[in-house]
Amino acid sequence: MELAGEAGSIERITRPLSARSVGKRRSVLDAAQLVFLRVGYDGATMDEVASVAKVSKPTIYKHFADKRELFSAVIDHAIDAAEATTTDLVAALGTSVDLDTDFQRFARQHVVDVLQPHLVQLRRLVIGVANRFPDLASEWYRNGPARGHAAIAEQLSKLADRALLRVGDPLLAAQQLNWLILSIPLNAAMFDGRFTGVDREYVEGLADEAARIFLAAYRSA
Repeated sequence: MELAGEAGSIERITRPLSARSVGKRRSVLDAAQLVFLRVGYDGATMDEVASVAKVSKPTIYKHFADKRELFSAVIDHAIDAAEATTTDLVAALGTSVDLDTDFQRFARQHVVDVLQPHLVQLRRLVIGVANRFPDLASEWYRNGPARGHAAIAEQLSKLADRALLRVGDPLLAAQQLNWLILSIPLNAAMFDGRFTGVDREYVEGLADEAARIFLAAYRSA
């Protein structure tokens, strides 16, 4: 059983981390993700994470107060890594001179990133513990979809200012774009216990159609 109080007597790091500490923290996060995906939140223990990461248990507690905080950090790390490949694509939308190409490029990358098998599994785990840890589910939404919607909305506003799109509510439009891209393949993946990855040609076809429908609805005449 994991007890939050196990870490009570160990002082956690509050100063900037050294390169060595950053490396160890990354090792712990990678190991924790493997353990959580293998045995679930309830089955995971700090002992097993320490063993997989090849660090001591006190080392883990220097960075994370308890299992819940470690799980939260795993979620944040996974979301940040997934978003890294689309950040530039989103940022380029507002200055686009070829909406069809740029929206299609973003949509294709977005669907592939979100449907990485480990992210689908983590999404299931978060949903599974949402009743006990509602703040974890809120954190996933806040740092994932909500942050992504806000970033896209900012670019849609720029396109509206350039009179390339007609957007009354940029945030709503961003949410609609996101779910035009993701709804079909993500829902299918979430309910497929044998999901191991996307058929790239299939999901890119869905992404192309999502971009086309969005621009047909919002492009200026």
